[in-house]
Amino acid sequence: MTPSVRPRARRRALIGTLAALGLTSTTFLASGLAGTADAAAAWPTPTASVPVSSTISVSGTYDGKLQRFYGSGDLGDGGQSEDQDPLFDLADGAVLKNVVIGAPGADGIHCAGSCTLQNVWWEDVGEDAASFKGKSSSATYTVTGGGAKSASDKVFQFNGAGKLTVTGFQVSDFGKLVRSCGNCSTQYKRTIVVSDVDVTAPGKSIVGINTNYGDTATLSKIRIHGDSSKKIKPCVRYTGNNTGAEPKETGSGPDGTYCKYATSDITYN
Repeated sequence: MTPSVRPRARRRALIGTLAALGLTSTTFLASGLAGTADAAAAWPTPTASVPVSSTISVSGTYDGKLQRFYGSGDLGDGGQSEDQDPLFDLADGAVLKNVVIGAPGADGIHCAGSCTLQNVWWEDVGEDAASFKGKSSSATYTVTGGGAKSASDKVFQFNGAGKLTVTGFQVSDFGKLVRSCGNCSTQYKRTIVVSDVDVTAPGKSIVGINTNYGDTATLSKIRIHGDSSKKIKPCVRYTGNNTGAEPKETGSGPDGTYCKYATSDITYN
């Protein structure tokens, strides 16, 4: 028996799994180095560029084949207006995968209900990278892999009800990674889970939640890069409202009730 047979078999199985995700072994290896080097090294090279002048509606599964989609025409002003249309509008249960969103990014992606974003990359976040808008408490939103750069405010805007899970993601130069809407006209209890994420400064906070609506945020395996002074707040608590007023910040840090994590869940490199 030769000891090299099993490792080769495992490697073939790994390459097959990566191919199914639209990744290569080179991308995988670069991602594995992101914790000790520049996380941007793992970013994919777009296979083509596609202008989007009107919102693309998605039901079922849409595979972008790692093409870059960017706003043009009515979606191409590159502003921060709150009433912009998205590049992609996902129906309840839709899956969007292997997409690179370029600039201008308009209002990114909207999810009308449960949705999955798999291996989606934002090169320059517009108003928001993605907004989650489902009205059911059983709605689930999953972001797996991918990354976002240059978000002047929020990356993920959680307006609806249900649970948002972000795993294997990377973010740099941002305001907030996830924000539970602080002043939407209709408010909900929201559950947020962020795990296995690389965060590169500058940035303000990883998660913001509304304690008065019963929001919770659970954080684990968070790696923060370039923030030796620890200015990025992992979890910020607010008192939200439904009047449109600016929500009041009430505290930050782990409290065991709303911000659920231990100091050991956050590492600094």
